[in-house]
Amino acid sequence: MQGVIKAFDPTTGTGLILRDTDLSEHELAADALEGSIFRMLRPGQRIVFDLTADGLATRLRLGSEVDMGTPGF
Repeated sequence: MQGVIKAFDPTTGTGLILRDTDLSEHELAADALEGSIFRMLRPGQRIVFDLTADGLATRLRLGSEVDMGTPGF
């Protein structure tokens, strides 16, 4: 899935992602940044992510042009 960061608190590691397809909001899982290149997130930043069974965002990563659906890729 892909979306944008709506909010992120670097002190607590909590945050919200707004999913592109239906504009639903998903809280970050506690381990969302583990193994990721991200140490900090900023509002409006585009990301690709997975959802846990509980609907929490996890495995945050940068998407390739194909993942992001960029025309021509």
